[in-house]
Amino acid sequence: MSTIRLNRFRSVSVAELRLFGRNRSAMFSALVLPLLLAVAVSGSGIEDSGESAAGTVVTSLLGYVLLAAVYYNLVTTYVSRREELMLKRLRSGELSDTEILTGIASPMIVVALLQMAVFVAAGAVLFGLPVPVNVFLLLGGALGGVVVFVLLAAMSTEFTRTTEAAQVTTLPVMLACLIGSMIYTTLDDAPGALVAVLRALPLTPVVDLMRLGWLGTTGTSAAEGFTGVLDDALIPAGILVAWIIVGVVAVRRRFRWEPRR
Repeated sequence: MSTIRLNRFRSVSVAELRLFGRNRSAMFSALVLPLLLAVAVSGSGIEDSGESAAGTVVTSLLGYVLLAAVYYNLVTTYVSRREELMLKRLRSGELSDTEILTGIASPMIVVALLQMAVFVAAGAVLFGLPVPVNVFLLLGGALGGVVVFVLLAAMSTEFTRTTEAAQVTTLPVMLACLIGSMIYTTLDDAPGALVAVLRALPLTPVVDLMRLGWLGTTGTSAAEGFTGVLDDALIPAGILVAWIIVGVVAVRRRFRWEPRR
C-alpha cells in the first residue's frame, strides 16, 4: 500500500471525525459500551480472585475495544462510505488508497487507544495490577492489534453488502476472537489442533502480547521479567505479523471501492 502524505491524510481524518460525531450508534458502541463493561467488571469482585484472574479480564477488555471500537465500527463505516460512492469519489482524486482507508479509520483508532489507556489505568487503580513487566510488548500488542483489525475490517467489507448486514457478517469474527482469546489458556486437556486454531485467531496473539507485557505471563506459566517474556512473545508476534501480511495482501487485491451492481 502506498505512502501517506500528512496534509491529505489529515483532511480525510477531520472529515471522517465530523461524520463519526454525528453517528449515535457508532458513538455508543465506541465510547459508552466498553466503559459500561468496565464498570460492570469493577463491581463483580473479580479482584478478589487474584492478580492473574483480574489481569486476564482486563486484557480481555482491551481486546474487546479492538473488536467494538475498531473492527465493527470500521466495517459499517467502510461499507457506508462505499455505498454512498464516497470511496469512489475520494479515489478519483489525488488521495492514495492508504490515505483514504487510514484517514477514515483514524477516529476509531484514536478512540480505541484512549479507551485502552483508560482500562490500563483502571486495572492499576481498581484491581491493583502491577506496573507492566515490559511496556514495549504491551504497546506492541495494542498497536499491532489496531493494524490487524483495521485490515480485517476492510477485508470484511468484501462480503458485507449493507451497513445493516454488518451486524450479521461481523458476529462470527467477534465471537470467535473474543471467546477464543479468553478460553484457550484454560483448555489443558484439549486436542493440540484445537488449541493451535484458537492461538491463530487474530485477537489471541494481541491479547497474549498484552498479557506478557503487562503480567509477564499469558496464564499458562510462571511470570517472567522484562527479558524473560521475549521468548514467549515470539510465537504470538509471528502470528500477528502473519495476519498483517495476509491483511495487506487481501485488501490490495479484494477491497471493493464501489457498490456491487
